[in-house]
Amino acid sequence: MHVPLVRLPVGVVVERRRATSPWIEYVWRPVAVLAGIPEAAPWTEISAAPDAVRFFAGSVEIELYRSETAHYRDNLDSGAPALWVVLRPTGGEPPFELKTVTADPAEGEGFTEPGTDLVEQVVMPEPIRQAVAAFIAEHPAEHSFAKRERDRADPEALGRRLPTRKGRRV
Repeated sequence: MHVPLVRLPVGVVVERRRATSPWIEYVWRPVAVLAGIPEAAPWTEISAAPDAVRFFAGSVEIELYRSETAHYRDNLDSGAPALWVVLRPTGGEPPFELKTVTADPAEGEGFTEPGTDLVEQVVMPEPIRQAVAAFIAEHPAEHSFAKRERDRADPEALGRRLPTRKGRRV
C-alpha cells in the first residue's frame, strides 16, 4: 500500500439551492475548497441569499502520492487546475458526509463510477496549486515508458534439425 508523502489540510464549502424539480426540494453541490481548516464546526452556515445557502461542510486532507505525480502535473498543465470533492449522501442530517478531496484527475473521475456519491470539480486555490507544484518538483514523475528492442531472431535456430540418437547425429 502506498503512503502519502504530503498531506494538505483543506476545508470544503457546499451550496444548497432550491430545485426546480417536483421530485427533490434542494440541489447540493461543492463550490469551493479552502486552503487550511477554518475555525468552524462542520455544516455551519456561512452565507445566505434568497436562492442559495452556503455551508462549511467540513475538512479533510488532500493526500499526495509519488506514484501519481504525472497526474498532478497534467492537472496543473491543463490551464485550469482543479480539485475533485466527493460527498456521500447520509440519508439524514447533515445530508452529506465529506469523503475526500483529490488533486488527481484519474482518481476524481474514478469516484464517479459507482454513481452513488456526489462528485464535483472545483477550482484549485492558489496556495494548494503552489504546494502541488512544489511536490511535483521534489518528486519527478515515475519512469516514462521506454520501448525495449527485442533480440534479433537467429534464423539458424529455426531451421530443421537432424534426428539424433543418444546425443549423436544419425
